[in-house]
Amino acid sequence: MRKLVGEEGLQIVDCMPAEEVTDEYVAEITGISLNTVRRTLYLLYEHRLAKYRRERDPESGWLTYLWTLCSDNLDRALESEARKLLRKLEERLAYEKENIFYACVGGCARFVFDEASENNFICPFCGAGLEYMENDRIVTTLEKRMGELSAVL
Repeated sequence: MRKLVGEEGLQIVDCMPAEEVTDEYVAEITGISLNTVRRTLYLLYEHRLAKYRRERDPESGWLTYLWTLCSDNLDRALESEARKLLRKLEERLAYEKENIFYACVGGCARFVFDEASENNFICPFCGAGLEYMENDRIVTTLEKRMGELSAVL
């Protein structure tokens, strides 16, 4: 969601009441500029995460847009993002388990065995030596995060 609407957009989504509201009201309660609120709401609308209803003022003829979030679609979008993240974590876990790593003692980078061997176990960036690196903590962290995500899905 953050990729779609940014930090201010998340704040807008968090502050949106359940009932229909105007974009001006959202700007007022969030303290975010009206242009940013409108841009965010239209982005959400394009992704079917918000909807609006227009009302014409009988006296002035002005149109007022009343916005609501589509919570069902929001839940589906968040679930879809969580599933994508889970797939990426699975790929990363496989990479971590299938490789042996060497890291620069100067902290520049980490290399798989083949890369380290090709560079004679010398860091190509700073010239320091490369030492074997245990990645058990990375694997454990990935597995823990995957378990948390799986429990939510």
